Amino acid sequence: MTWEGLVIADGARIREAMEAINSNGREVVLVRDPEGRISGLISDGDIRRGLLSGLTLDSPAAKVMTREFLAVSPDADRASVLDVMKARMVQHMPALDAERRLVAIHFLRDLIGASAKPNIAVIMAGGKGTRLRPVTEKIPKPMVEVAGRPMLERIVLHLVGHGVRTIYLAVNFMAEVIERHFGDGAAFGCRIEYLRETTPLGTGGALSLLPLRPEHPLLVLNGDLITRADLTAMLEAHMQGKCAATIGVGPYELQIPFGAVTQQAGRLVALEEKPTVSFLVSRGIYVIEPAALDYVPRGREFPMTALFECLLQAKRPVAVFNFADSWLDVGLPEDLRRAHGWP
Repeated sequence: MTWEGLVIADGARIREAMEAINSNGREVVLVRDPEGRISGLISDGDIRRGLLSGLTLDSPAAKVMTREFLAVSPDADRASVLDVMKARMVQHMPALDAERRLVAIHFLRDLIGASAKPNIAVIMAGGKGTRLRPVTEKIPKPMVEVAGRPMLERIVLHLVGHGVRTIYLAVNFMAEVIERHFGDGAAFGCRIEYLRETTPLGTGGALSLLPLRPEHPLLVLNGDLITRADLTAMLEAHMQGKCAATIGVGPYELQIPFGAVTQQAGRLVALEEKPTVSFLVSRGIYVIEPAALDYVPRGREFPMTALFECLLQAKRPVAVFNFADSWLDVGLPEDLRRAHGWP
């Protein structure tokens, strides 16, 4: 993989570093040693300070290079990278492998979205998570941490990364814990408002609490997802499909713990030991047209499945969008163990 304009050799001069930064438009360049390892980072600020201290354009770039800089591993997820960059107030962060070779470069302006989308998002975060007890006895299910971060925070940062800047959190059980953590959303790069359920309204009923009807298709997500779903691609597919709603789906494999028998007229035809079957299942991510909200009743429990049934009965087309990314719905203790990578 080449990184033209973003990487210079360790013997380069300050002039070459300036030319690279001017060419790449990213305000930074990395320095690579003869073995291909990244040995330093140079920002335009580093060059400016070096020149003011008396260095010249022909001085070695190593004179202004920062050798101790923040980097992440190649498998770091978007939410983690974004959080570190915001906390340390850096605009760029390379991803290096174990031998310090460059795998990728994260830029803050890319992670928070090149431009804000007009779409809003609603995250269903009011569930009690009874199946996860005792973990959820003192904390709401969406605030259960996975790899040091609440699941709900991961979803919020993922939305922000796709340019969604207005997010509604539908809350009920232990709502104060969620509201205290997120506040108005400013610390997470967005505006957060709350849909407060006085009684549980299910995965769809909270949509009736929206203060105003959205002008654009809205994203609806369950609050207990671990996903890197391409939400931008889903929104674009929804717009092209011109449907009342789009449901995100993905494969789910289930292993049958017995030998599966195929028979005909009382005779064995085939025997397959513990076969795996695959289904398409809902990912808990939806795009809804504003007009589809007419089917959501006020003040009573209403699951998202009921909304899709209403749309189908009314002959309103519903699209299906296939996600190929990794995904986990944390509904059971064994799901939480998998999310943590525990045996």
